[in-house]
Amino acid sequence: MNIHAVICTRDRNNVSPTTDKLVNFLCTCNIGVYILSNAKSLFLAYEGAFKKINPKPEDIIIFCHDDIEIRENPENFVAKLKEGLSQSEVGFVGAAGTMELGSDAVWWDQTRWQYGKHRGEVIHLDPTGKEYITQYGPPGDVVVLDGLFLAAKRKVLDEIGLEKPEYFEGEWDFYDIHYTSQAFLKGFTNKVINLHILHNSRGELVGRDSWHKNREAFIANTDLPIEIKE
Repeated sequence: MNIHAVICTRDRNNVSPTTDKLVNFLCTCNIGVYILSNAKSLFLAYEGAFKKINPKPEDIIIFCHDDIEIRENPENFVAKLKEGLSQSEVGFVGAAGTMELGSDAVWWDQTRWQYGKHRGEVIHLDPTGKEYITQYGPPGDVVVLDGLFLAAKRKVLDEIGLEKPEYFEGEWDFYDIHYTSQAFLKGFTNKVINLHILHNSRGELVGRDSWHKNREAFIANTDLPIEIKE
């Protein structure tokens, strides 16, 4: 079993210190790293990288942001990925997600958070640069995962397909909700596993018009809510 990581960044020849540290960590884990720059679409980038890598059915593929720091011992990190994806029914694993995606298709919805529907944790930075931990809930099964870090085996990606849905107008947004919800709806179990990840983004992309347009398109083309029956 091999592990591959696909990372999109703006400038391959001028990566940030955070991205450089991420790449070094993944290489230390003996993970093959594929950095893509100047992509016109995240969907096309992920789909193209997947075809180029041509992984074996049991290989693990990571799709992650370029602004994260994985705070794990390399051996433990690899072991967590392999254990999380060891069962054939598992689709994606990641750092954060929800057991219930409501009619607004916003996975971090505050009301569901209060009712204990969310899973995982992510380290963030406040405006002063001070770290704090956003605790969504304990690890466990979810219907969708946040795209800061996603991992799945080739056979799952073959099943769901990585191409952009025709109804999406934006090229960069809502890929994570689409991919992971498709896996869930096709009978796979998505999981939040215990990962320690710092994300150097506070969610600014939510303000992008393409995020809202893709969200509206997803809502119009999906039977919501999607939830785990307790």
